[in-house]
Amino acid sequence: MRHGLEVIDEIRGLRVSGFTLTEIVNHTKIAKSTILPYINNIPLSAYLKEKIRLAKLDGQRRGATSRRGISIKNYSFLTPEKWNVDMVNLVAHFLFDGSITRTSCIYYNRSEILVNMMACKMRDLLQVSDYKTYTTPEGVKRVSYHNVEIATFIRRKAGELLEYIPKDSREHKISFLKAFFDDEGSVGFSRKKRRVRGYQHSIEILTLIKGLLKDLDIESVIDNRNVEISITRKENLLKFQKLINFTPGLCVNGNRSNSVWKKDLEKREILQMAIGSYL
Repeated sequence: MRHGLEVIDEIRGLRVSGFTLTEIVNHTKIAKSTILPYINNIPLSAYLKEKIRLAKLDGQRRGATSRRGISIKNYSFLTPEKWNVDMVNLVAHFLFDGSITRTSCIYYNRSEILVNMMACKMRDLLQVSDYKTYTTPEGVKRVSYHNVEIATFIRRKAGELLEYIPKDSREHKISFLKAFFDDEGSVGFSRKKRRVRGYQHSIEILTLIKGLLKDLDIESVIDNRNVEISITRKENLLKFQKLINFTPGLCVNGNRSNSVWKKDLEKREILQMAIGSYL
């Protein structure tokens, strides 16, 4: 028979490892009321919060099904659990320039190249080709996947990715950063300043991006006031160009009233011009 301290240590260890309360009960065969006092003061990781939320959602869906019969359309698609560079890039794009709701996954971008790329990756990776497109009067394009199962899967993978990417391979970090700077990035230069910037309302995300760039030996600075991250100095811009860069064909919007260029130019081209302007 195990001693009390040994059981408490096991309970707390399971919680820290990412076990939900129900999973701890099933594993230890101990009542919830006994377990709760030993785990209440253990902070929930982002992964565990998402796991608990999805478990609640699953319970709600099972309850709804039992009351109304099967109300969700049977939809078959792939659910790859292993990460690769394309899967990292796909999920990251939904995180940065997308929206993941209870019933839908939507990606927004002005670039037709990026929107088409997302549709191709959804088709190739998940075998999902049923989507809707729309272009706003301002020229922002949207590709939408309205399906509860797909949204649940992408939401779960998004939570996993944020936990997983800091510890993952160099190639996967680069793929994540490519998605971020394609969606949130800009590049510009003058005689005194050349820089690549990335905008994101979440300081946590900016801190994550800064850490990933550091892993690639690229220095960056976070501006908390303007919620952006900046890469400056020739050696850092050269590393960014070599390892990350912008997707070919991705352009600045030359029609904007504050456009410096007054025409569409590829961001890759502007980056090259910025680097070439150093004496």
